[in-house]
Amino acid sequence: MKVQAVTDVGRERSVNQDYVYYSLTETGSLPNLFLVADGMGGHKAGDMASRYTVETFVSLVQDSTLKDPVSIINNAVTQVNRRLLQKAAESENYEGMGTTLVAATVYDNILRVANVGDSRLYILGNEITQITRDHSLVEEMVSMGEINREQKNIITRAIGGYDTVEAEMFSVDLKPNDCILMCTDGLSNMVEDADILKIVKSAPDIETAAKNLVAAANANGGKDNITVMIIEP
Repeated sequence: MKVQAVTDVGRERSVNQDYVYYSLTETGSLPNLFLVADGMGGHKAGDMASRYTVETFVSLVQDSTLKDPVSIINNAVTQVNRRLLQKAAESENYEGMGTTLVAATVYDNILRVANVGDSRLYILGNEITQITRDHSLVEEMVSMGEINREQKNIITRAIGGYDTVEAEMFSVDLKPNDCILMCTDGLSNMVEDADILKIVKSAPDIETAAKNLVAAANANGGKDNITVMIIEP
């Protein structure tokens, strides 16, 4: 298994509120763990929200006595949401902070994914497939046929955004030569899915692919922080 992660402040932001983490070795009962978070809030709050959420999530997984990956991840999401709300109450600077979160683990060629918010996980094979579903007002209204995706995203689910939050869970059987892409909307809003696939497939390795994706997002405007993680199972 190989992984490459890159995070970049982008061209218009002064602070990077994204946070990325991975471990190719056991984390608690999980054989590996991959996390991407996109913080929201004021100057200090978004940065704090994503970093605190990821670090706390890792600690919760390490300490969990559960064995089932889905239960471990769900429990960690519930607990980290509660703790982030408590953290937000400690300072006026942290008021209203929250973060998206995508968590993934791979075992026996089965990918298990949880997401809260609009950061994404894709599978890249012969085509690109978005596995996660955006928790945004736009996506909910698209599903009802009321608007198209060109309208600005408003997050409807976030860590720290509500008293209780549930992650949406997905399970995918990986095929030979599939690779996994996790990213924040700083990539997905700036680079079309078809171009993401083309960039990854044309690169000689995942290190180059990740750098080229960030470069493409910046070339298209770089309006937000950009985080990309590519995993070769």
